[in-house]
Amino acid sequence: MIPSPKKPNLAMSALYAAPGMCDNLHSMKPAVLVTKRIFPEAIAYLKEHAELDYAESDDGMSAGELAARIRGKQAVVSQLMDKFSPEVLASLDGIKVIANVAVGYDNIDVPAATRLGIMVTHTPDVLTDTTADFAFTLLMAAARRVVEGHHFVHSGQWTKWRVDLLVGQDIHHRTLGIFGMGRIGQAVARRAAGFSMRIIYHDARRAPEAVEKELGLEPVSAEQLLREADFVSLHVPLMAETRHMIGARELRMMKPTAILVNTSRGPVVDEPALAEALEQRVIAGAGIDVFENEPHVHPLLLKLENVVLTPHIASASVDTRRKMSMMAAENAVAAIEGRRPPNLLNPEVWEKGAASA
Repeated sequence: MIPSPKKPNLAMSALYAAPGMCDNLHSMKPAVLVTKRIFPEAIAYLKEHAELDYAESDDGMSAGELAARIRGKQAVVSQLMDKFSPEVLASLDGIKVIANVAVGYDNIDVPAATRLGIMVTHTPDVLTDTTADFAFTLLMAAARRVVEGHHFVHSGQWTKWRVDLLVGQDIHHRTLGIFGMGRIGQAVARRAAGFSMRIIYHDARRAPEAVEKELGLEPVSAEQLLREADFVSLHVPLMAETRHMIGARELRMMKPTAILVNTSRGPVVDEPALAEALEQRVIAGAGIDVFENEPHVHPLLLKLENVVLTPHIASASVDTRRKMSMMAAENAVAAIEGRRPPNLLNPEVWEKGAASA
């Protein structure tokens, strides 16, 4: 007896009928674009599951280059400097998923992607503790003037001990104000507890009561936080409501001895206003890892000694960046293989696709 032919897999047929897929039919693998260099373990994993177009460079692509190179691909593994505006997204014919190597996704217009049926993923959780470590590193370095001390020794200026040599601010038993009590905000609060700090916070959504009790958190208004905190640490996503949430007005509310720490997103702070406030000693100092127009830094900030500046490296430990690369690769592969990506930002795209399958 001749066996009955199996019913065709309509989902897979649609996948391989996508524009530009003819060249890949011989391998029966979908195609993935990786826009910038990532850790090699993630590249090896992607090669096992897809035809790979790997831009092994740190330069990134313009919108035009991205649109041209993405033709015929079903997934893109992207990074923060890849800007997916509605116009760019509309040009991505055949793309099923954008897998961002970051927890933040302000480089992608997620509502526009959703309208076009493109899944968007990110890399949450894996970088929480690493970023919290670094936020506290910046806080301590700014408070205790570590970078100034480093330059003082290296420049040969240190010729004797003085009772007031590079005196800074104590951290223990002081008040830490946290904007944004999500995963990273909570992790920073846990570190602050080890310094016997009073921890106040402001968030549009109040933390669970159990978390408040565990960490000794006090919910306060934004104004109260700014007026009472010795250290202000920012852990909010970038959105319309948080853009320039710290400007000249907010900086003037802070104590003249206060220190601002930003490891969230650059545009959360009005950078020219911060530079002016630091120069005029409206606040004592700052630790800044993110900037409004990266990699450009406001020129006045580069001249000031009371600010610690780092090049967007809060999550930059070997283990964490490796895990972020792998998580993005796994998100992309899940999508192109017809599985729900583990870290999906717009599940309605998946649900709509599953309902119509």
